[in-house]
Amino acid sequence: MELQVVREYLMLGLRIDRVLPGVVDAYTGPPALRAEVAGEPVPDPGELCSRAAELCRAVADADLSAPRREFLTAQLVAMQTTCARLAGAPIGFVTEVEACFQTTIELGHPDVYAQAHRQLRRLLPGLGSLRRRVARYRSGEEIPKERIADCVRLLSADLRARAEERFGLPAGETVEYEIVDNKAWSGFNSYLGDYRSRVSLNVAQGHRVSTLAHLIAHEAYPGHHTEHCRKEAGAIRQDGQWEQSMFVLNTPQCLVAEGLAELGVQAAVGAHWGGWATELFAEAGVHVDGELLAAVDLATTTLQRVRQDAMLMLHDRGADEEDVVRFLSRWLLVPEFRAYRLLPFLTDPLWRSYTTTYVEGSRLVRRWLAAGGSEPPSTRYSRLLGEPLVPVSLRAELTTTDSSLI
Repeated sequence: MELQVVREYLMLGLRIDRVLPGVVDAYTGPPALRAEVAGEPVPDPGELCSRAAELCRAVADADLSAPRREFLTAQLVAMQTTCARLAGAPIGFVTEVEACFQTTIELGHPDVYAQAHRQLRRLLPGLGSLRRRVARYRSGEEIPKERIADCVRLLSADLRARAEERFGLPAGETVEYEIVDNKAWSGFNSYLGDYRSRVSLNVAQGHRVSTLAHLIAHEAYPGHHTEHCRKEAGAIRQDGQWEQSMFVLNTPQCLVAEGLAELGVQAAVGAHWGGWATELFAEAGVHVDGELLAAVDLATTTLQRVRQDAMLMLHDRGADEEDVVRFLSRWLLVPEFRAYRLLPFLTDPLWRSYTTTYVEGSRLVRRWLAAGGSEPPSTRYSRLLGEPLVPVSLRAELTTTDSSLI
């Protein structure tokens, strides 16, 4: 019964990918299943929706551990929601996000964003408006294109060594980097199986020291590549949890995965990573004030929610794209032409709600890591890399922790 349920789960995901290409972000399961689905007619999303509901009921009766049942149920609810939307069911956007990511979202507060702007004014004194000061600062940390490859090599080697020491990596794992242009994202991990990843870096807008450091940590060490490797070595090969061989977009596993990846630099280096950045980039001939870099990064943390607000404005509040661009430009302190470049990601049928995984994922994971008590954050982070945790799992542990303090 167990193997049949997992097999049907994998096939459901692969069939949804036939209807919405790209929704299966990574698949390293049995090749025969993929070949079988590829030979079928393109399925009807309504039928897939019904099948997801049937599998939810089957999982409840399956001889699986509680964490595996919780993981599969969460995934199937999200997949059922995606199929219902593809079939034309009237689903509110906030309801869709809640079902897909186990997270309720609402608009942020401008006062919080204004406070972040005040912090930036203190950190970046000088003449001109805050927007001009931020632009000068960002220009100052831009990496010359001819130096990007050296920076990537140094960052990857350093962060890999730290991930190996703190969290463990399987023998023979590798990451191949490629430079791409004109994409809706800044970086993308394609996990190929057998502990191999291809990480694509978009240079359409160039790269800054802060964004590149976070990007390598996010996509490779100790982020997505490390998580895929750890789960393949442990959950799949050792424990037979084949459901982990498929990564499906717009599901609860994404919120946890993106949350842990967003905190990759802090997990690998520590909260005070400015000095590390100064020394590392100096090796590549790029000179920056790492302490200021880390301080500005911390000050702008609350501004991440601005993009989620823009997503809500577009898909829940019916706002005009021009108004959304002005909103993004105002609070993110970027020119309007750069704000326009955010729209393709926010409006893409596959990615339109995905911003929540970064915003709410990092908030949830940060809180969960801090609530470990005597358990070191590195140990808790390692759990995220290896266990089938979903948002409700983390919140349940937070509730238990909060209750023990009463």
